[in-house]
Order: sequence, then structure tokens, then C-alpha cells
Amino acid sequence: MNRIVALGLGAAVLAGAAALAFGWGTSAPAQTVLMPSDPDVVALGQAVYVENCASCHGANLDGQPNWRSPGPDGRLPAPPHDETGHTWHHDGDTLFQLTKYGTGALIGDPDYQSNMPIYEGVLTDEEIIAVLSYIKSTWPQDIRDHHDALANRQ
Repeated sequence: MNRIVALGLGAAVLAGAAALAFGWGTSAPAQTVLMPSDPDVVALGQAVYVENCASCHGANLDGQPNWRSPGPDGRLPAPPHDETGHTWHHDGDTLFQLTKYGTGALIGDPDYQSNMPIYEGVLTDEEIIAVLSYIKSTWPQDIRDHHDALANRQ
């Protein structure tokens, strides 16, 4: 075998091994694709939302009062997920990571205190995507279009 071919093959094997090593162990989708127009996904998401999210974020996605100001515990109340909140300002990947791993992991601060539960090990990736799809399905079309544009920038 030619030395150049062997070196190239070795480099390809090493690159593949590195990709597998760094890719395995993470269950987050490569790019989170929300499905707000899929009625089955939205129905699952609504059921999971009612069971896991509505107690803080509201049955109507309206959040807690004064959600922009820290409460007595210094933590921010649950924001709304409707068009009046800021959820739609974040791309799907960010929303997925926040839901699964928590704000502290997302911002790289393990000491960050939040009342938002971490759903890793509680909800499957499919359930998280379904919840986010349900939330997005409730937004007016112009906000959904804006959110779609965020995903297209990546």
C-alpha cells in the first residue's frame, strides 16, 4: 500500500473514531426539528405538557405572574410559553438543551439556581420535542415564521 494512501486512511480512521467518541453519550438531536404541524406529535406534546409543565408555566402557557422579576428566593418565576413570552426567541436546539439539561448546563454555570426541573431521565428526547412542538403550535403564524428563521440561520 502506498504510504500516502496509508496515511490518508489512518487519518480518516482517527477522525471517524474521534467523531464517534464525542458523538456517543449525547442524546440531543443534531439539530432539533420541531413539528408543530404534525397532529400526533402535538397531541403527545400537549399531554406531556399538561402532566409536566402546566403546573408552573400555566395550562394556557401564560406563565407565572411577574416572570421577569426574581421572586423572594432570588429565582425567576416560570415564563409564559405563549406569544407574550420569550420562548420563541430561542431556536429549537436551545429550547431542547434547556429542557433536558437545565439552564446551568446551557450557560456553563453548574451553580446557577433555577426552579426549572431538569428533564433528562424523566422525559425522552421524543417527548421533549413533542412538548416544544405543541408549544410552537400555539403561536401565531408570524411568530412561528420568525422561529423557523432562527433554525434556518444555523
